[in-house]
Amino acid sequence: MINKGVKIAPASGKLGVLLVGLGAVSTTFVAGVEAIKRGLAAPVGSLTQMGTIRLGKRTDNRSPKIKDFVPLAELDDIVFGAWDIFADSAFDAAMNAGVLEKDLLNQVSEQLASLKPMPAVFEQNYVKRLHGENIKTGRNKMELAERLIEDIAKFKLDNNCDRLVMVWAASTEIFLEPIAIHQSLDVFEKALYDNDPAIAPSMIYAYAALKSGVPFANGAPNLSVDIPALTALAEQNRVPICGKDFKTGQTLMKTILAPGLKSRMLGLEGWYSTNILGNRDGEVLDDPEAFRTKEESKLSVLEHIFQPEVYPDLYGNFSHVVRINYYPPRGDNKEGWDNIDIFGWLGYKMQIKIDFLCRDSILAAPLCLDLALFMDLAQRAGMKGVQEWLSFYFKSPQTAPDLYPEHDIFIQLMKLKNTLRNMKGEDLITHLGLEYYD
Repeated sequence: MINKGVKIAPASGKLGVLLVGLGAVSTTFVAGVEAIKRGLAAPVGSLTQMGTIRLGKRTDNRSPKIKDFVPLAELDDIVFGAWDIFADSAFDAAMNAGVLEKDLLNQVSEQLASLKPMPAVFEQNYVKRLHGENIKTGRNKMELAERLIEDIAKFKLDNNCDRLVMVWAASTEIFLEPIAIHQSLDVFEKALYDNDPAIAPSMIYAYAALKSGVPFANGAPNLSVDIPALTALAEQNRVPICGKDFKTGQTLMKTILAPGLKSRMLGLEGWYSTNILGNRDGEVLDDPEAFRTKEESKLSVLEHIFQPEVYPDLYGNFSHVVRINYYPPRGDNKEGWDNIDIFGWLGYKMQIKIDFLCRDSILAAPLCLDLALFMDLAQRAGMKGVQEWLSFYFKSPQTAPDLYPEHDIFIQLMKLKNTLRNMKGEDLITHLGLEYYD
């Protein structure tokens, strides 16, 4: 059967990128795009801008850039909007975040200063360590959702946007588990009117986005769009959604290293991880309820990669510990330490130590860009609901019901690129390679 690809609408006109939260990640993303557009910096870390994709056989020597292979929106066509609980412009917020050098920020100051956040939907109980004044009010959560829907429509009109995407880049909310009100759209909508405490602000944003036909990507580990009610709404309105919690520092290293250990059948006794960071994210995660949300996201990775139920002798009883400590002097420069106790031939023990001095927002910003562009592509290609091919970007990939998530970053990248090949009617690459030896 010949795959002729899918019909993809052109990326004509402006793409509005709506950011929930205008803190370190969002301002690093916006400032970075503006700097790249002006030739002041390179889009390092962005698969859409720098990555290539092999087409056909290795001997064909066809490896175009991804952005030249599929019709992605151009950076010059992106318009930014945001909500935040603080009224600071993107320029002031970026200066306060201290991620980027002032010299660079001053070169894009006009664009950043013009980006002022809309009042946010916020409730103290869900993010206890933050206190802001730029907050929406309403009689109930449905009215707050309707006000977000109005914001979305007004932004699209005022900025002459053809299409929109929404990216949650705000703080981690307290831990919530799915309950009855999350199971169907009718019950969820009634719960919005009833101000049900099981509906967090991130769910209100996700609901507003999906009702407006806007793809939604969740950069935090909150229970948001990954509930049956909102998954059904995404299917119903033919809107793409994808996983949660950007895969950046320590978890990125785990999804790179763990598949390598497993591929060589090296055993694992324990993996101890600890972090220190001093940005707003660190302050929020200093609250035990918010940390539990993050912990659930970070802990799931190794269990799925190592498959202890399949390899009980190697991975059936390993200890996995994750710690995060708020340490203000570090700011956005997070440090992650990992101690990995492994064993090899005849059970002989070995250790691996990792000290990753990373910059959280520098790693997250290109993920925001790629997700905005790929989610927009998915919608123009008629791809609705869960986009598992974007698991590459998340600590907690979203999947179909009863399907375990794939965490191996190399399998995730193969899935992503094969999805792009499939869109364009190119042969999928299996890396079998037998055709070279016939």
